[in-house]
Amino acid sequence: MLATEEARKKLQRHVAEAARRYRESTTERERIEEQLAAGVLFPDDPERLAARAERILDRGGLPPTAAREGVRAQILNLPQAHERVIGLSSDLQAWNFLPRGARAGSTVARITLRHASREIPHGTGFLVSPRLLMTNHHVLPDEGFTRRCFLEFNAQVTMDLVADAVIRMDFDPGAFFTADRELDFALVAVAPAVDGRLPGQIFGWNRLSAQIGNLVIGERVNIIGHPSGRLKEVALRDNALLVRLEDFLHYKTDTEPGNSGSPVFNDQWEVVALHHSGVPRTNDEGRQLRKDGRIWQEGDGDDAIDWIANEGVRISSILRHLAGLRLDSARRAFLAEMGPDAGLDQGVVPNLGETVVVPPQPAEPTGLLPHVIATVPQETAATVTATLRASTPPATGLRARREKGTFGGGKRHLIYLHGRRQQGKDPEDLRRDWTAGLNRGLTRAGMDPVDPADVWFPFYGNRLADLMGWKETATGVAEPAEMTSASAAERPPAGSPLGLYEHMLIEAATKAGMPQNGDVPMEGLEGTLLGGFHRALGWLTAHSEVDELTIATIFRDVSRYLSDPNVRNSVLDAVLKDVPTTGEAVLVAHSLGTVVGMDLMSRLPDLNLALFVTAGSPLGMNAVNQHLLVPGPHRPEIVRDWLNVWCHTDAVAVGCPLERQGWGKLTEVAVVNGCERAHNIDEYLSHATVASQIGEALHVF
Repeated sequence: MLATEEARKKLQRHVAEAARRYRESTTERERIEEQLAAGVLFPDDPERLAARAERILDRGGLPPTAAREGVRAQILNLPQAHERVIGLSSDLQAWNFLPRGARAGSTVARITLRHASREIPHGTGFLVSPRLLMTNHHVLPDEGFTRRCFLEFNAQVTMDLVADAVIRMDFDPGAFFTADRELDFALVAVAPAVDGRLPGQIFGWNRLSAQIGNLVIGERVNIIGHPSGRLKEVALRDNALLVRLEDFLHYKTDTEPGNSGSPVFNDQWEVVALHHSGVPRTNDEGRQLRKDGRIWQEGDGDDAIDWIANEGVRISSILRHLAGLRLDSARRAFLAEMGPDAGLDQGVVPNLGETVVVPPQPAEPTGLLPHVIATVPQETAATVTATLRASTPPATGLRARREKGTFGGGKRHLIYLHGRRQQGKDPEDLRRDWTAGLNRGLTRAGMDPVDPADVWFPFYGNRLADLMGWKETATGVAEPAEMTSASAAERPPAGSPLGLYEHMLIEAATKAGMPQNGDVPMEGLEGTLLGGFHRALGWLTAHSEVDELTIATIFRDVSRYLSDPNVRNSVLDAVLKDVPTTGEAVLVAHSLGTVVGMDLMSRLPDLNLALFVTAGSPLGMNAVNQHLLVPGPHRPEIVRDWLNVWCHTDAVAVGCPLERQGWGKLTEVAVVNGCERAHNIDEYLSHATVASQIGEALHVF
């Protein structure tokens, strides 16, 4: 429902343009329809199929057991395997598909116009950062009109079929507003709530991505919005992508004009498009037709139009437009909050002092499925394996620079200590990625950025992969040989005490609030533990923003490190070869790296830690801290200040906060990370409250 005549005229122009694009793409659409009729499920480019399959597995979009068995059922080449993964993802949804959809739906709001003492539903919008909401240009054309509107979150019916408690929030277009007529989008700031909380902290927000792999032709989409101004509704999965144009997508779905500004989701609840217009059937002259075949007239109403498809604006096109805007630093900071996947991060060039926009870099399409390597010629696989196993040499000349000390008047070092699943990656790229996240936070805190060249980054990713017995795929993406599914995680890691891994998962779920009803004991026979494992893993997945496979593999790797002396000693030896052993340092550790960091301190008696930062850490679980080299909660003697940062939707940090568990004096910071990135280190470091404490520790003279 559009509340003004001007808005309706703008929408009609978009409808006419959508119909024109639909006609012009007829040849391509007919080619696709022929392939679909011939049994091709996803008539898209092989590169896009590969990227899509990878993203589905990476984001937990398919039950891992289904992926494993579905691909192993017969010999498949890589393109066929990719199609199978996408097909299985379309047909089989994990039970958390619905709660994830509910979480995404909470970010969607009804836009209502104040007009002549009336409140008129006007359109739909959705949060894309802690402070920014996206909708159509024809819904919010300018700042003045936006000030006449407000947002209604939770405008919906509860599961008990009663109206939910609507929460109103105001726009703040003076802080940020940008719009584009051609792409028909508007991006506007939302004012904080009365208690000071940002809207994203209350309702969450959608992480937009400029990378490929979000959707392929023939795949289904989902839309959540307020059709005709009604309470929130869902068009769920009975919809398919028809054609991909340069800036637009055409898809079939049941939507109404009031859905203007709604997010179009894939099955992993990632936003792939901004819904903006229906596509009407037209005659040879381009005139819109009614359902009875007659030419549509202005007074007939939208319901009389013969709608044959819908059109959405591609999110990648919107992000590309935003990346090219010339904005001041304050408004650029708003865009940076959308996260690194959006390609809009604010970076500061050292010694130049000017802000630059990092353009979105498309992800290189890669094949997947570790077990598909068997279908690739052995000589090819061997070549890939040899390439991945080669360690990346340290940057020439930088070690000497770091050894002298760079911070705190040349007295302090900055050390990053990474976690698992870094095998096959370039340590220099990782060093820059971590520093980019930290610099975003420092910029928001008004502090000087850090040069990546000044940071120590001991890399043990390839060593850990060797020790774990992981294999590589034919496309160069290293994965655990056994951990291709969460069900494979049922087996205790080799050399671990029986049940340590299962105890860890069950304890994490218990700390996350899983009810104890007598069938999830913390000790007992292996079969009983495995039953508890399944329930615990499902609970953690449902109550966090980390997918099942990631949770399973992270805890499995922590268990293996703690229980296998060869793994532990080899990792510590690798780290010790590339860290300063004397002087003062700031150590920033993430995930498994926080466990490694605790053990490392017993081997660095002459190093003083001015600040120890643990992010996304599992140290709060007894099953973890009781197996450290120095067991139990404790504060290492070499640590002067300790900062522990965690996110309540990060299943790995479920044992936090630490301060209540006997760890001694430390500072706890709870942050709100973006959807699907609750455990990411660059997300943690980009918070000003976190980065400022690191910056202060580095620059104290």
